[in-house]
Amino acid sequence: MTNITGRDKLREAEREVQQRERVYARLVENGKLTRQKADRQIAIMEAIAADYRRQAVEEEQKGMLL
Repeated sequence: MTNITGRDKLREAEREVQQRERVYARLVENGKLTRQKADRQIAIMEAIAADYRRQAVEEEQKGMLL
């Protein structure tokens, strides 16, 4: 298995935020998802991205020290 870094996870989480913003807008418009639920799910994924951003910075700083 390949090494998956914090930076890799961050990129995927950011991509997922963008995808949710596009898809959820259509679902809300079509009445399949409430705006409140869409906003919450996007906010959760943004929080996950923020966690991975911190992890990536920590990994990169450790790498600089070695």
